[in-house]
Amino acid sequence: MSFSRREFLKGCCASTVLGAGGKPLMIFAGDAGKLAANPHDTIVHVFLRGGIDGLNLVVPIDGVDRGHYEQARPNLAIDASGTYGALPLTLANGAATGFGLHPSATGLRDLWAAQRMAIVHGSGLPEATRSHFDAQLYIDLGTPGAKGGNSGWMTRAWNMQPGATGTENMPSLGVNSRQPVSLLGSTKALVMADPDDFALDSGAWAWQRTRGDSPAGLRGVNETLAAMWAGQTPLEISGQGADRALKVIATQPYGTLPAGWPTGGFAQQLWTVAQSIQFNLGLRYATLDLGGWDTHDGQGTAGSGWNYYQNKISELSAALTAFHAALDASGHIGRVTVVVQSEFGRRVRANAAGGTDHGYGNPLLVLGGPVNGRRFYGTWSGLDPEVLSPYYGDVPVTTDYRRVLSELLVRRMGNPYLGHVFPGYAGYSPLGIVQGTDLAIKSGLHPATAAPSAIARPGRRALPVHRDDALERFWKFLQFLMSRV
Repeated sequence: MSFSRREFLKGCCASTVLGAGGKPLMIFAGDAGKLAANPHDTIVHVFLRGGIDGLNLVVPIDGVDRGHYEQARPNLAIDASGTYGALPLTLANGAATGFGLHPSATGLRDLWAAQRMAIVHGSGLPEATRSHFDAQLYIDLGTPGAKGGNSGWMTRAWNMQPGATGTENMPSLGVNSRQPVSLLGSTKALVMADPDDFALDSGAWAWQRTRGDSPAGLRGVNETLAAMWAGQTPLEISGQGADRALKVIATQPYGTLPAGWPTGGFAQQLWTVAQSIQFNLGLRYATLDLGGWDTHDGQGTAGSGWNYYQNKISELSAALTAFHAALDASGHIGRVTVVVQSEFGRRVRANAAGGTDHGYGNPLLVLGGPVNGRRFYGTWSGLDPEVLSPYYGDVPVTTDYRRVLSELLVRRMGNPYLGHVFPGYAGYSPLGIVQGTDLAIKSGLHPATAAPSAIARPGRRALPVHRDDALERFWKFLQFLMSRV
């Protein structure tokens, strides 16, 4: 079998755009011409990578646990009161809970007071691991104890989603420079670091696309590639999906951060998610990261001057608060639920370097319009060293994180296919964190979903390979070839 140079270029260009496109990564399908209002919910998953110190975010402020906390962290404890003291958390009836938030988390405190945020005590993996890589993979894949698999939990959730029509423009979104593992195996997800970068804009500016001041008869790279994808081969169909993705993003009025929003990359990512929800593109699942929580040394507490942990909490709290306020103002927050979790917590006892080492259980935050907020969920085991001894001095996990995500899937997304979204997970019962209707849990495939091959299988290793540099070089090579056609 032989190929002409044009056929070779067609295949190369299609595969390159699907994998890199110069800057963006496109994994997308849907009809760009069918935009409609969204009656459905959206789950936004925020992954705090590095293992946040949950004990200095949700702080014991009185009782016997306060004494254990201060003893374990003589130079790292957040004050119980005062200028830099924890922000007390009370129940809706005004009753004290014995806990407070880090003093930099004023926005989160306000969401709590407005009954828009709940906290799950002692959440995490069912079995402890102190490896960032293992813990993150277990959570992203949705298969604790099994790192192999060819799909992430969000991919399987969408594949099992009742009510999906196949015409959704953006059912899943990863705000990242590369495909998140939770969206591994998806042909429906769109992944972009920034809408401004989601374009074929490498090479000479005048050649990128046809513009109003272009010379007569010029057809730019974008138009040329779109014309190449006119056939019905699998590669050409994929290319058509990539072209539709480019057009959908290009025709949306994505804007810069509005006045009053915090600055920084995380806030910008959340603004991208907020706009995507408001544009009614069919978004059901979104994921983004905030890293930098691996505080083995120089963690800091709260006070005047530069303080690393304090600044990270401020960044997290301010961005989430702005996100919530924007969707509340536009009338969308009633169908949006945000989950904030990390791969594990930190040790209860501070180390000698002014930081904390890898631990186990951690608080998990759930916020949004459908949340039954201003309440704690799960079981708090306390900080008595005798209680912690079987867990090597860590806060134990008393709530499997999949129990929280499963409740969101069932009650908010109307998706009861938990056995396929979280293989091996059984015995689900709702905690009551969000409003909604409980459904009978299903073990079989939804009739309209993908084949069973989309489900992760322990033992099969199919993890993403980061090839950005190689694809960038390949794209430049294609530009050279196209210039000579």
